[in-house]
Amino acid sequence: MFFLTLKAVIPIHFHYMTYRLQRFRLESNSSIHKHLISKITATGPISVAEYMREALTNPVAGYYVKNDMLGAGGDFITSPEISQIFGELLGVWCVSEWMAAGKSNTFQLVELGPGRGSLASDILRVFSQLKTVLGETDISVHLVEVSPKLSQFQAECLTGDNTQPNDGDQPVYRSGTTRTGLPISWYRRIEDIPRGFSVFLAHEFFDAIPIHKFQRTEKGWREVMVDIDPESPGKLRFVVSHSPTLASSILIQKDENRQHVEVCPEGGVIVQKLANRIAEDGGAALIVDYGHDGTKTDTFRGFKGHQLHNVLEAPGMADLTADVDISYLRKMTGNEVTCLGPITQRSFLKNMGIDSRLQVLLRNCHDPSTRAQLIHSYDMLINPEKMGHRFQFFSLLNRGRLAQYRGMQKNTAPLPVAGFAELDMQ
Repeated sequence: MFFLTLKAVIPIHFHYMTYRLQRFRLESNSSIHKHLISKITATGPISVAEYMREALTNPVAGYYVKNDMLGAGGDFITSPEISQIFGELLGVWCVSEWMAAGKSNTFQLVELGPGRGSLASDILRVFSQLKTVLGETDISVHLVEVSPKLSQFQAECLTGDNTQPNDGDQPVYRSGTTRTGLPISWYRRIEDIPRGFSVFLAHEFFDAIPIHKFQRTEKGWREVMVDIDPESPGKLRFVVSHSPTLASSILIQKDENRQHVEVCPEGGVIVQKLANRIAEDGGAALIVDYGHDGTKTDTFRGFKGHQLHNVLEAPGMADLTADVDISYLRKMTGNEVTCLGPITQRSFLKNMGIDSRLQVLLRNCHDPSTRAQLIHSYDMLINPEKMGHRFQFFSLLNRGRLAQYRGMQKNTAPLPVAGFAELDMQ
């Protein structure tokens, strides 16, 4: 296993800037709350999906549009922010799939919702270490990001701000060169990414896409809506629609046996786009998220300051999320691709060699505090009570990738896909 330099990140706090950001957040929250109250007053209850869309991506004051929500000073911390090992192992997975798929002359690394850019940074460092493996392959980086604020953080992290903003009407709204010398581009939509062999990564991306919520009643399925509380006009509440909505009529699967269901149609459309590209152009996708295989019901929740937060309070000031129904995503791919998973983060990282990688880092690190941090980060990633079982890994592969194994009987040989060695092909 190759050795990579461990980098420390030291947070710096600017109290005046924090005060101004908090003041802006309060003003933003007030505007979104007033907007939602006015909309519901005028047109009636709105879907949970519409509420999430306004709270998270409102172009004026949405949570993802204006705020820096990641890291110790934000509302949540992601796996790449916890340990460099996570990103390194995903980088190895990307190269492994490129090799197994035939070593295409072009290799597009595509990340959906890249956060601060930490994951892409760790992956690109692995690419640099594996230059002899990648050879003369034409590698490029493509980021899908709707947040102007986060795109600035990503540009600084990945390029040292060596980027050039483009005209507003261009599909590529920012472009430049990474610190490792690769071309990098930013997009708002997946369909704007050039066609070609691509490895798609979506880490904590699908959980923030708006969901519809449904409740089974004596009269059939009804949609859960957001309405104004009549006893407290300034507050919002959940209500169940009296009659079927368009969403409740078309989004519920015929074989559904749960009493409460969350459906993410936009997520289904996105995974269909990924499946189509992988089927036509080659490549793979790796989806990592809070998730389940069609078993959970009410998972809609909010996070603010690393604490659970009432989803209907202070819209625009907290992250809103719901566990990803991987069984739904699998159905949306149709028969275009081969699906693997879900498998727990603990199993995937152990299959990828996280234990060996940790030992390499510990042998080359003599600072007691850094060693303690490495061990703590490892535990956070794989402990079943922490991230180990909460996060699921799900992959889409071109059907030709495993064609030679389709006729094999189960358990006759390990599945030749890095990270998924213990799974059977779906």
